[in-house]
Amino acid sequence: MEIAALQMTPVQISAESHLGETKQPEPVKGFGDYLVDALKKTNELQLDSDKKNALLAAGRIDDVSSVVVASQKADMALQLTLQIRNRAVSAYQEIMRMQV
Repeated sequence: MEIAALQMTPVQISAESHLGETKQPEPVKGFGDYLVDALKKTNELQLDSDKKNALLAAGRIDDVSSVVVASQKADMALQLTLQIRNRAVSAYQEIMRMQV
């Protein structure tokens, strides 16, 4: 069995400088944007649930489980939204009770 010798090959190093360049900061989503997105998603789930309930009542949907799942998703999203609102109101009241 023949063993091949190692060959030394030089590695090319290229140094690029980015010192003079300015990079635009990426836009950061604020807390309010996240709340607006969550409210929109909750509204979409509620509208989807209402639509499926109406179609079930009209006899156009035979799959009751999909209607129940949509209703539960909408209910859970609404409960989460209410809890977030309650926590925000509670935090606001706590701040207002602080003595400066």
